[in-house]
Amino acid sequence: MNIHFDAAYSQLLSRTASGLVVRSPRGDILATKAVIHSNISSPFAAEALVGMQAVRLGVIMGLNTCEIIGDSRTAIKKCQSTERDKSVIGAIISNIQDAMSFFQEIKFHCISREENMLAHVIAREALKNGEGYYLENSIEEQVRLEMERRRIDCPNK
Repeated sequence: MNIHFDAAYSQLLSRTASGLVVRSPRGDILATKAVIHSNISSPFAAEALVGMQAVRLGVIMGLNTCEIIGDSRTAIKKCQSTERDKSVIGAIISNIQDAMSFFQEIKFHCISREENMLAHVIAREALKNGEGYYLENSIEEQVRLEMERRRIDCPNK
């Protein structure tokens, strides 16, 4: 299974939204999730937080193996490291590393923003609307419309 993640950050509101997409090996959408977070200090912290949300979602879904995929190279590299992180996001990275023990196999992979557009749009729309959600085998209607507006192929599932 693949879990794509991205964050949208508002410095003005000191708030962020997580966008998550769970896909089967064939690419079918199994779940989408948006989470709103308050009092987030930076976009860097926001990306680490949504990475943690992705790992937690894999644990909650009972996945044995998964690939966590995002477009934040720094967050991905820190998650791949076995060293304790001493940066401002060190506690979040430590939580991610601790949760990795719940999987038989877990990998982190960095992709481009274009390849991660569905997770990006989920996060942006959630931040704009101020609402989180969890949907199985589906995407939220506003997200689907935004993907169509951007002329990006989006599964109807």
